[in-house]
Amino acid sequence: MKLFFRYFFRFAHAIIGPVILLWDRLTTPEGLQRQPVDQQVINKTTQNMILYQFRMCPFCVRVRRQIKRLSLNIETRDALRDESSREQLLKGGGAVKVPCLRIAEEDGKEIWMYESADIIQYLEKRFA
Repeated sequence: MKLFFRYFFRFAHAIIGPVILLWDRLTTPEGLQRQPVDQQVINKTTQNMILYQFRMCPFCVRVRRQIKRLSLNIETRDALRDESSREQLLKGGGAVKVPCLRIAEEDGKEIWMYESADIIQYLEKRFA
């Protein structure tokens, strides 16, 4: 039975994953337009942020769409395919769970924020 579920979910992932990516590509949101000076300040702030994600994860797609909507320049790392990113996520955040936004503050403290709703709320509050 365990084997059945493993292959069932792999099959479902193989079908649904590309559909999610196609939908994301076809319905990409417009980015927020800011004054160039304001955008430079935001770009400098987001240099200290990294989004750990899986490409076909629907929750990660949701966060990436919000990043696009807010015109944020946040680095993304694929924790599924890149072993070093996966290790960084495990070591820093404590779990290989995505999406995860790593925020390096000016005082050297790092915040590892999980849950797509929390990440989106944080980004909206800080950058909208």
